[in-house]
Parts: sequence; C-alpha cells; structure tokens
Amino acid sequence: MISGVLPDPRRHAYRADLAAASLRDRVAAPRYVEGAPRQVGVPVLPLKREPRFDATLDSEVLLGETVTIYDEAEGWAWVQLARDGYVGYLPSDGLSRHVVPARHKVTALRTYLYSQPDAKSPPLDWLSLNARVTASGAEGNFLALAGGGYIFAGHVAVIGERAPDYVAVAESFMGTPYLWGGRTSLGVDCSGLVQLAVEAAGLDCPRDADMQAAELGRIIDWQGSDTPARGDLVFWEGHVGIMTAPELLLHANAHHMATAVEPLAEARARIAALGSEVMSVKRLLGDER
Repeated sequence: MISGVLPDPRRHAYRADLAAASLRDRVAAPRYVEGAPRQVGVPVLPLKREPRFDATLDSEVLLGETVTIYDEAEGWAWVQLARDGYVGYLPSDGLSRHVVPARHKVTALRTYLYSQPDAKSPPLDWLSLNARVTASGAEGNFLALAGGGYIFAGHVAVIGERAPDYVAVAESFMGTPYLWGGRTSLGVDCSGLVQLAVEAAGLDCPRDADMQAAELGRIIDWQGSDTPARGDLVFWEGHVGIMTAPELLLHANAHHMATAVEPLAEARARIAALGSEVMSVKRLLGDER
C-alpha cells in the first residue's frame, strides 16, 4: 500500500507525470519507467533542478560517473545519479549510451587531458578531482585514455585506492571560489567540498548538508568531554565545515565566497548573528584523528 508520506524527491525519482518503477509501491504516478544506464562523457555536467540552463544548480556530475535516465526531452535528461542517488536534469548531449566501467580516478585537484603524451602538447580539456577514466595503455609518464587523449599518470589512481587523509584533500581546495551546487576545483559549495573529500578517502557520502548531518559519523559532546579534532564535521542548518585543528574550521562559504580556514569561534559568532547556531559536531566512524 502506498503511504501518504512521500520519499525525499532529491533522492527518489518521481514527479507528477512519471516515477521510477522501483517506487511503484511508494509513489502514485500515471506512468512508471525502468530507466536506462548512461555515462557522463564530458569533464563535468550541471545537475539542474529544472530542465533549463537558468535553473538552480543542485550539483555537478563528473566524467565517467553513471546515471539512470528516466526521461529525455528538448535536450535535457531526467536522471538519478549512481554515486549518491541525487535526482535532477542533465544536458543530454553530455551523456553516452556506451557505458564503460572506469578503472581509474583523478586524485589531483585538477589535471589536463592532453592531445599527446607530452606536457607541451595542446590540452584538449581539464578534469577535476574524482573524475573517472579508463586507461588503455601507458606511454612514458602518461596514460592513454580509452575515450581519447592522455593524462599524467601521477594524477590518477586505481579506483579503490583511498586518499589517506580526507582533511588534506579538502585543504587542497583552499581559495577555490564558492559556487552553490559546485563539485569541482573551479567552484564548490560547503557540502560538495565535504562530499569530494570524503569520497576521495573511499567513503560513501550523501550530497547535501542535512543528509550528511543525518547519515555521517557519530555525534560528539564537543562542548563537554570531547574536544573537536581534525576531521570532525561541524553542522549548522544548511551548512557544514571540516575541522582542521581543535580551533580551526575549513569551509566553502558565501561570506568569503571561497573555501577558507578561520577560527571556529569566529565562524560561530558570525553565523549566530545571522540566526543559526551549531546543530551538531560529528566524527566519522572509525576515524582516529
């Protein structure tokens, strides 16, 4: 029986005219669709809330990521991401029907895709941290990619290899412009920064700050017996940052319009003046920092 409580539309593919077939018992819809796999074939695609370029940017999807497509019209594909389950609209010309399992991921903040295995050759494009690629061979210090072009071998790792310190990954974004919905080295928002860093360390991470607050780690008594430590996540309503030291907070924020480090006390006072107090501080399970 269908419940009167609808699931979160950010991570469940349903709208007024259709829904994913997997939601048949949870959501009433005039049409249900099984969906079909697609793969992102360009460096980055904007995930929009509505099928138009001036709509709100909810997230970004990187090269090699896979999605399930449920509908396509007028150049827009309505999809659900395999990585975090987020639902939205992508420009359909950036999606490929040919899905190739990726074997490598970008570990540098940003790297170039070259036309030849030579750093002096003209770059074809750029790739951001956590983009997924498949190498077809090696030439010197470069890997030849199955889709064409060459990437510096030192900027990628085999999928499954984990960054040893997600805080260090997040710190590499220092100075990156703040961008609502951003998930690349050219622009990132608070929860996008956390997601990229945590995923680089091999952990699953939801997209939005409220999801992260609900699903990541364990709450600590940060004002009592458990002093904040490097790697702890600090949550406000709609905002999140990462502690880099007991008193220092790293966060992508609209005050600095950048990813910046500042004393937690200063961030707390400024955000409190806007009407929001710290909701929780959480420590990722198993993290001993």
